[in-house]
Amino acid sequence: MRIIFSCLFLITFFSSLAQEEVKPEIKPIVKIDSLYREDQFFFSMTYNMFTDIPTQFKQNKFSLGLSAGFLRDMPLNKKRTVAIATGLGLSYQNYYQNLNISRDGAGAIIYGVNSYSEFVSNRYRQYSVDLPIEFRWRNSTFDSTRFWRIYGGVKLSYVFSNSSILDDGETTYKINNNSDINKFQYGPYLAAGYNTWNIYIYYGLNPLFNSATTISGEKINLKTLNAGLIFYIL
Repeated sequence: MRIIFSCLFLITFFSSLAQEEVKPEIKPIVKIDSLYREDQFFFSMTYNMFTDIPTQFKQNKFSLGLSAGFLRDMPLNKKRTVAIATGLGLSYQNYYQNLNISRDGAGAIIYGVNSYSEFVSNRYRQYSVDLPIEFRWRNSTFDSTRFWRIYGGVKLSYVFSNSSILDDGETTYKINNNSDINKFQYGPYLAAGYNTWNIYIYYGLNPLFNSATTISGEKINLKTLNAGLIFYIL
């Protein structure tokens, strides 16, 4: 009987050990896509300036520009560090300055450059649809989203809405969709930086106003210059 009880005890002991055996964890195999694209949403914030300014022209306050959109990435080499990209975006541009846009007694639009003491407030703003086309270089890899980049290209814009508001203390002149504004605007831009933070600069090649717009016979040849930051989000 002792032999039988001993055998039963050993069977129970080894059975409990077998039940406590820890099975090795089976981890899923993660496949890394080496054929990645840097398709990205972007958002930019800029300080807006003008070049080719008329006599006595000045800006005041902070003229803010905002834009956002999406870019489709198309790599050109095996390492995927060189690419071209195109996309679509929307922009809002605001300018505080002393180029006054008002109307004469007959309702015609007139332009002037006045001292800041001669009006209370004055600003111009526009909204546009943008088509950026850019050439890209980056030192990215398929397993890292942190890298240096230099992106340069051309932005084509269609201004679908614009307005100017001048308050001279007696009358407020609000002019919407001024036909003297060039609806099609274009220029080169450059974005460079590391990871999410990148500097951005854009220079408009064609004037803001059409060729017939003048101040006392002098052509208004204002061109836009926007500088600030652009953020890329995968």
